Amino acid sequence: MIARFFLTAACLALASAPLSAQDTADRDAAAGPETKFTGADLFGLSVAADPQISPDGSQIAYVRRTNDIMTDRALSSIWLIDVSTGAQRPLVSGAGSHGSPRWSPDGTRLAYVSTESGGGPELHVRWMATGESANITALPEAPAAIAWAPDGTRIAFTARIAGQATTLGQPPAKPEGAEWGKPLQVIDRATYRRDGGGYVKPGTMQLFLVAATGGDARQLTFGEYDTGGTVEWAPDGSKLYFSANRREDWELQPLETDIFALDIASGAIDRLTTRSGPDYAPQVSPDGRMIAYLGYDDVGNAYDQAKLYRMNADGSGKELLRAEFPASPDGLEWTEAGLFASFEREGEHRVARIFADGGMTLTEPRLGSTYYALPYTGGEWSVSEDGTIAFTTASSTSPPDVGVTTRRGTKTLTALNAVKLAGKELGETREIAVTAPDGTRIPAWIMLPPGYEEGSRVPTILEMHGGPYAAYGPEFSADYQLYGAAGYAVLFTNPGGSTGYGEAFADRIEDNYPISNFDELMAAVDAAIAQGFADPDQLFVTGGSGGGVLTSWLVGKTDRFRAAATHKPVINWTSFALTADSVPYFGRYWLGAMPWENPELYWQRSPLSLVGNVTTPTLVLVGADDYRTPRSEAEQYYAALKLNGVDTALVVTPDSSHNNLSQTPSQQAARTASVIAWFDKYREGADAGE
Repeated sequence: MIARFFLTAACLALASAPLSAQDTADRDAAAGPETKFTGADLFGLSVAADPQISPDGSQIAYVRRTNDIMTDRALSSIWLIDVSTGAQRPLVSGAGSHGSPRWSPDGTRLAYVSTESGGGPELHVRWMATGESANITALPEAPAAIAWAPDGTRIAFTARIAGQATTLGQPPAKPEGAEWGKPLQVIDRATYRRDGGGYVKPGTMQLFLVAATGGDARQLTFGEYDTGGTVEWAPDGSKLYFSANRREDWELQPLETDIFALDIASGAIDRLTTRSGPDYAPQVSPDGRMIAYLGYDDVGNAYDQAKLYRMNADGSGKELLRAEFPASPDGLEWTEAGLFASFEREGEHRVARIFADGGMTLTEPRLGSTYYALPYTGGEWSVSEDGTIAFTTASSTSPPDVGVTTRRGTKTLTALNAVKLAGKELGETREIAVTAPDGTRIPAWIMLPPGYEEGSRVPTILEMHGGPYAAYGPEFSADYQLYGAAGYAVLFTNPGGSTGYGEAFADRIEDNYPISNFDELMAAVDAAIAQGFADPDQLFVTGGSGGGVLTSWLVGKTDRFRAAATHKPVINWTSFALTADSVPYFGRYWLGAMPWENPELYWQRSPLSLVGNVTTPTLVLVGADDYRTPRSEAEQYYAALKLNGVDTALVVTPDSSHNNLSQTPSQQAARTASVIAWFDKYREGADAGE
């Protein structure tokens, strides 16, 4: 067992001697092609993202991300698809990374962000008729929220402007030629680091305007307030609408965003919404009279479902437009074809058309998430003036492609991984019936390993999603396919707290997470056993973030699992609330009090409180630069397990933040290999000879 563990985890780095090229060729020829999904298959895997339909619905520009084996990273390029024929061609590729394509209103130009110059992300414009491109910005930071003016002469965008770092006192004068240590870093902001972004540099996100033919950008917003999210033009080009938190106590009010209107000629800014709670994602009607937006009243809950509102362009006449979404709407577009909204619904991501009276009808697309590591619901889409919808497709056997829905129906336009995966046996995903002890249906699926023999019982991994306000669905997961190739079934569920099933279902964990999820998850395990899939003597458990919390909670409550692997968990709510990347948010909303106000509550809900009960061998994994569930949480748990005499190991991924896709493809493969090796160590019948 030990030999197998080290060989798997180290990716065969401890093999005694390298094979010659001829030896390798002879061995591979004798063995034949590998038919199961392997870590090496992450290289060359392609994901379609950010499909942008042209205004007339005839073309789709999309981002293709392909994992490159030589650079060990995903390379991004922009491709163009003809909707009528399905023909596609590369539009922007080569050196650098290219993304965020956005069509001009007349469809003759495409704005995008590129690093081809090697000097950082820049805003470029491509003239479609000639194929000529130009860099039209000269800012030190990457542009975001790109929005064309209705007449196509200007482009609005947001970008960070550097600020002055806080200093305290003066260091002594540095002699010429001396080599001194780095200067002190003085932090005086409540949110001083962000996951995926590191320690926050002094400065703010501001709104800019630049001519579509290039030149100096004009800064439109100022002050100590960040401007972000959606940027919308008034149809006459006179105003911009955006969301921001411009209140005096903005640092300590993480949810207080409002919608503002900025008059471009004068620079005057009017606040259009004023409620206690977030208002965001403004979309202006084609005639400019109305604004649709998302928001909710902040009553201090861990989860409040956003609703769809409408108001006059001056902020008057606010009304609730639709309150019956099964989860928070997460995307809006308003074109001549109507108002469209996307949202989660029962393990799917869908788009609906919203009518003037508040009614809605589902469109055909089922969106697929670009987060291919795990089967989260999600997806990206856009809609043309004639109602054509471009979207990322959903599949349990492949990462997303580009799909399109026209008046003639829905079809998939790309097959990015068809050749690569054609020779692979992939796990099959089936829905299973699960009922919680209180009678509530718990949505659940099981991915069976390749070659599964009907009626047989197999080693089964319970894998749990993070969030906790998120959802899984029958989507492609590279991690699951690797588990399946190693002979494991993967059981995954949407327990209480998951989104897409109504606010009451999400609120099942209000004020008790992770306590109430235990019975629901064990009911899923029992169902997988009762339905003949899972071997009751070969159960394993894993999950990341919120799933890491649940993994650590479960092994503190039961010894039914042979081994566990907890990824980036929260172990101690007190230390988490004071070190995570949004200090003003987590304690106030998730626990309902500060640690010193209710320490008993924090301890009662902390997996660390149960560590004395743990006997399950537990692997602990975390990214070195994780600031959402900080590395110190994982290290606390590792230390506690060690002190408690539990078999454990700590796996740290260098240069990785909270998001699994921040890891390089080789790191993703090695991380999953380490979990498989850990489970194999305790799996019945698994040994070094297998």
